[in-house]
Amino acid sequence: MRRREFIGLVSAAAAWPLTAYGQEKIARIGFLLIGDAEPMGPVFKALRDRGYVEGRNAQFVVRSAQGDATRLPELAKDLVGSKVDIIVASLTPSAMAAKNATHDIPIVMAPVGDPVGTGLIASLARPGGNVTGLSSVSAELGSKLLEVVREVLPKARRVPVLGLATDPFSAAFAERIRKDAQAVQINSRPILVRGANELDDAFATMKKEQTDAVIVLINAPPTTVPLALNNRIPAFSHHKSLAKTGAVVCYSADFSERGREIAEYVDKILKGAKPADLPVQEPDSFELVVNLNSAARLGLSLPRELLARANEIID
Repeated sequence: MRRREFIGLVSAAAAWPLTAYGQEKIARIGFLLIGDAEPMGPVFKALRDRGYVEGRNAQFVVRSAQGDATRLPELAKDLVGSKVDIIVASLTPSAMAAKNATHDIPIVMAPVGDPVGTGLIASLARPGGNVTGLSSVSAELGSKLLEVVREVLPKARRVPVLGLATDPFSAAFAERIRKDAQAVQINSRPILVRGANELDDAFATMKKEQTDAVIVLINAPPTTVPLALNNRIPAFSHHKSLAKTGAVVCYSADFSERGREIAEYVDKILKGAKPADLPVQEPDSFELVVNLNSAARLGLSLPRELLARANEIID
């Protein structure tokens, strides 16, 4: 969805009167986000496709921390206080904040990383409690991402994982990458920062250690990938949005498909299903996004086979 279309959609949702036609109930669907709401465009569209029309039978109540995760607990409480029927929470900190704010309102993860390892759910098959939805990480994602790194940089040996220290997903995913990296003779370790003010020191350490590449998590500060480019360290990621900020290659779940899956969870729960009875889904459809401009800036020649497999090429 284009940015202009998305802004128009949200603006219309805020402007239209919430008058139900006949006796049709208005579903109040809350969204708890760390950053901008634009990436949730596929979810809004999928909900509309399922019949949830803003101003007629649905209201989207969006709360964004605008990049400051420390605001999430208060925003989660605000959503609970506004009596939404369901909360769609994007990324682990949002889901954690929502779960801490309510044990009654259903929560759909949209998606989050390693929900079992971070304690959000009991298991994928039987999540329990009031939380279900999507995991952003499948068992093979880490190894696939490392394969892409090795394909672009055959001699890479040092590839740390950089993420936000306050997000429980960071340590869990970095540990999974570390174990997978051992099998392909790559040394990987977590580099966890608490904010953008710690990035300069992090990159100074990486340059001192002669880092070959860095895997950047979606929760890292927004300036992380541009800084990697400035320090001439190729960045890779598990989330396609970071390709637009300069990551050389991103291997991630197909979010357009995931948007439809999120809407399906919301629809089922609003029609009476219990989150505890709905298994959590891992991604089974992936996208490969390549940034040719970043590769050129770093003097990298990307393999033709990689380019042929790419779902999207940014130049």
